[in-house]
Amino acid sequence: MNQLSDEAFALSDEAYAVIEGRHCDPFRYLGPHPDGDTTVVRALLPEALAVAAVGPNGNPAPLTRVHHAGLFEGRLPTGAARYRLQARFPGGTAEFEDAYRFPPILSDLDLYLLGEGTDLNLYRKLGAHPMVLDGVGGVGFAVLAPNARRVSVVGDFNHWDGRRHAMRVRGNGYWEIFVPDARVGDHYKFEIVDRHGRLLPLKSDPVAFAAEMRPQTASIVVDLQAVNPATPSPPGINRLGAPISIYEVHLGSWRRAEGNRWLTYRELAEQLPAYARGMGFTHVELLPISEHPFDGSWGYQPTGLFAPTSRFGTPQDFLALVDACHAAGLGVILDWVPGHFPDDPHGLGQFDGTALYEHANPLQGRHLDWGTLIYNYGRTEVTNFLVGNALFWLERYGIDALRVDAVASMLYLDYSRPAGGWIPNKHGGRENLEAIDFLRRFNTEVFAHFPEATTAAEESTAWPQVSRPVEFGGLGFGYKWNMGWMHDTLDYISLDPIHRKYHHNQILFGTHYAFSENFILPLSHDEVVHGKRSIIGRMPGDAWQRFANLRAYYGFMFGHPGKKLLFMGGEFAQEREWTHDHSLDWHLLEDPRHAGVQALVRDLNTIYRRLPALHQLDCDPAGFEWVVADDADHSVFAWMRKGFDARARCLVVVNFTPNVYRNYRIRVPFAGRWREILNSDSAHYGGSDVGNGGAVEATATLVPELALTIPPLAAMFFALDA
Repeated sequence: MNQLSDEAFALSDEAYAVIEGRHCDPFRYLGPHPDGDTTVVRALLPEALAVAAVGPNGNPAPLTRVHHAGLFEGRLPTGAARYRLQARFPGGTAEFEDAYRFPPILSDLDLYLLGEGTDLNLYRKLGAHPMVLDGVGGVGFAVLAPNARRVSVVGDFNHWDGRRHAMRVRGNGYWEIFVPDARVGDHYKFEIVDRHGRLLPLKSDPVAFAAEMRPQTASIVVDLQAVNPATPSPPGINRLGAPISIYEVHLGSWRRAEGNRWLTYRELAEQLPAYARGMGFTHVELLPISEHPFDGSWGYQPTGLFAPTSRFGTPQDFLALVDACHAAGLGVILDWVPGHFPDDPHGLGQFDGTALYEHANPLQGRHLDWGTLIYNYGRTEVTNFLVGNALFWLERYGIDALRVDAVASMLYLDYSRPAGGWIPNKHGGRENLEAIDFLRRFNTEVFAHFPEATTAAEESTAWPQVSRPVEFGGLGFGYKWNMGWMHDTLDYISLDPIHRKYHHNQILFGTHYAFSENFILPLSHDEVVHGKRSIIGRMPGDAWQRFANLRAYYGFMFGHPGKKLLFMGGEFAQEREWTHDHSLDWHLLEDPRHAGVQALVRDLNTIYRRLPALHQLDCDPAGFEWVVADDADHSVFAWMRKGFDARARCLVVVNFTPNVYRNYRIRVPFAGRWREILNSDSAHYGGSDVGNGGAVEATATLVPELALTIPPLAAMFFALDA
């Protein structure tokens, strides 16, 4: 190796651009370059005392230091087509591959599709990918930063030194480099110099497949090909005519281990699917599991949309949880957050020194309520990033459905903004036209590529046709959360029974629009936090009445048209509000009242799944008929649920007062024996055991009637014997 030299060399402007870290394509200068009949090699190796190029025969050709910053130059050994670099540092000597001798990793077609915004598998190109190039193992890195002056990848493989692996820029602002000898498990980030020459905070990879445990924020190289494809989900589980009863779960607080430790994905895989299926649920919905820095956001402020949070394990561990759910016959729904993202310095905000993912104008680009940034849906690269992410979860992890958070905040430009605090669309209106186009494209692509999957919108306004096909003017979602039903019925059930007759319409009103969308009835996490109290905590009366009210309400919910969703803890009447940093209060099941509610929910799920009348026409007005809707004085409601079979009927009767009504006459369509298949007042659930002895006979008169004994604060289900 050569000794350090004090000789001055006349260097080009390009050389100084490389040395000063402002060259947009250092491959044009560094690495091997033909020079007549030989090849010149240049390497920038800060702190190196001496450098040589070593050919295949092992003979070193010394390089000369031409600048004290660590720039070396020399010629390859005669006849050498490949080489390695050998460098002496103060701490010893190392031999390694030169990253600047390798070809590009993005093809011209890749760049075209990425620029066009039609690369739905962009995760296969962007991010970090282990690969073998020219017979050498390493990792290829690619990232979008169109307004950067220089982008480097830094990590465990280069001492986090941005001078060592400055990337080359390709078409449309995509930067890439192959780093030989980088490996799975390496931590990395991107070091970006903006167009003004300012060094930005280190940025995590937007398409990273794993990340460090908070509060650390580095991305982690993952071999995604080693994450085995998910096992298939049960067929037909998302159909409109299928029973859909969803158990909504926050993985960090469903159950904790000793010392208040989180359960891992694999520990959850051993416990959660068995419990949910044993309770009769058909789906598990997970609050967002994309990587997020703040526990208190519950995952709704993600910084790593492609990375299952490291809180509970690795990507392969997360896949094991999905597989376990599928093996138990459960569909898996992910809460997905394409509406906003946090402004943490390592995240997407001002990613390349400009508003790349967000809007530059805060009147468009920042949520006032949440202090988060809003995606710019008018930018091709952004919508491609989001749609690609949605398809990624369905393809790589076998997710069965995506529930889109806060859709209303995306649809309206004036969402939670004061007068004058928003920018109208091109027509002068408040609708976010770009967001509408994005949501339609998202749903179109999901159903086109994964016809067995579905989507659901948390949309809290009266926006029309949320769950109607795009080709008919809808947004294209499979389902919509019925927020109006949830608010009206929770308000009603919170009233003292003596006042309910004055609010009778709060129960009736929901059926006026129950079939305008494909609805899910949600009793979600949002209803048991921030001072709203738990669901049981809203119930009026003494202890007995509170539990009876809750049982009646759950019966009403499961008999009502629409798919069902219940947040964890609600199934056994969790008393306190939910908190993300503690386990559910499982000890409450030692109390027979709480165990009774759990038994009721299990049985409600069972009859909902087994009786076609309760689910086949959930989203069709032909599946519902009021029988008693006008008895406000007694706060009694009765309706008939219907299936495809004309005789597949289920009569639901609910009494929202603490009074017992005897010989209560209800007309039914068929004479015969109507079995009382569930009574929420059963002693088995903690009730007073008032009922009808298991069945009631409807006489064969002109208009068959049942003479019922209706128990207090109770729901009953009746089915006609075949």
